[in-house]
Amino acid sequence: MPDHPTLLQTYVWQDMDMAPRFPVLHRFLDFWQRELEGKLNRVRIAHAGIVGPSGSRFVDLQVALH
Repeated sequence: MPDHPTLLQTYVWQDMDMAPRFPVLHRFLDFWQRELEGKLNRVRIAHAGIVGPSGSRFVDLQVALH
């Protein structure tokens, strides 16, 4: 919000990218600096390796509702 430069907002962005260079993130940050008036205070990156099937398991349980 350019009208309120002292207000710090949180922006969460999630996308598939290739570590360790993160080309999609760099394109987004370049766009932000080039096109938007709000300044970036901090950028934090979370990385979770290769996306695959989750570790699910079957549980032997019966539940009766009503």
